[in-house]
Amino acid sequence: MKKKWLDNQITKNKKAYFDYEILESWEAWLELKWYETKSVRNGHVNLKWSYIVVVNWELYVKWMHISAWKALPNRETIELDRVRKIFLHKKTVLFLVWKIKEAWYSIIPLELYFVWSLIKLRVWLAKWKKAFEKKQILKERTMDKEAKIAMKKYI
Repeated sequence: MKKKWLDNQITKNKKAYFDYEILESWEAWLELKWYETKSVRNGHVNLKWSYIVVVNWELYVKWMHISAWKALPNRETIELDRVRKIFLHKKTVLFLVWKIKEAWYSIIPLELYFVWSLIKLRVWLAKWKKAFEKKQILKERTMDKEAKIAMKKYI
């Protein structure tokens, strides 16, 4: 059975799966302006380099790029990578603040999706992968590709 947040996915941060080890996740509300909502519904959003910061016990997502809606008359004046507020329960925010004070932990947005007509953000507590872990993953992928190619030659 599919989960409800996988059915109506808008975008996904694929790079995060390679850079981080994902530990825990939460569903969060995202503060958007009306023209940003229109762009997100059309799929003009990118989470690739985005991350979440804590300011005064509140969570904000930075570098989440939402393109300007095409029908706006003043498209040039809109800030595309503005800081957007995220709404989570207070206990969750306290837990996340406590965790990111430890080394190698960070909070990242991984997926943007619809729940009914609402736009939600999947927030993950993640731990940085070290360089040798990433190299090992790349090495395993290459070995798998080579093995598949070799198997095709003999079949």
